[in-house]
Amino acid sequence: MNWKPVAAGLLMAGSAAPLVAHATVYLTVAQAQQKMFAGAAMQRVVVGMTDDQIKALKKATGIYHPFKADQVYKVAGGGWFVVDQVLGKHEMITYAVALNADGSVKQVEVIEYRETYGGDVRNASWLGQFVGKTAADPFKLNGDVKNISGATLSSRHLTDGVKRIVLVRQWFAHL
Repeated sequence: MNWKPVAAGLLMAGSAAPLVAHATVYLTVAQAQQKMFAGAAMQRVVVGMTDDQIKALKKATGIYHPFKADQVYKVAGGGWFVVDQVLGKHEMITYAVALNADGSVKQVEVIEYRETYGGDVRNASWLGQFVGKTAADPFKLNGDVKNISGATLSSRHLTDGVKRIVLVRQWFAHL
């Protein structure tokens, strides 16, 4: 029996199966802004980073997905609102971080989650671990940040992402 046609048929049948993409939008950027800084005026600021700063940020956080500097907002009366993305296991997670005027984390919200599992990272109790953290904190999964079983990569990458935002704000506090 010639197995090549059978194997090719199985491969084709397997590849013809639809890939299931799962994306849940929990908040728009405008809704996240209102939830995190109700009624506050915001002004978009451009954060221009040097190659050395980009390298330092990658080294400090382990995130190699580029930081989008076009989603940074200064909040009237102090504070920052930043939208960023990190890789979950296979798909990107869009999240927002609200920072107080002193650079400490005020709140973190998951805006859009695209993975088929691991969505527990959007639980308020888990996200609440970041409140009050500053650039001086380690942001270490299974250290000062608890892991979520079954969502380890999403937990790790969101932890690294929040650290990234805190570091960016520290470097650009003068804006």
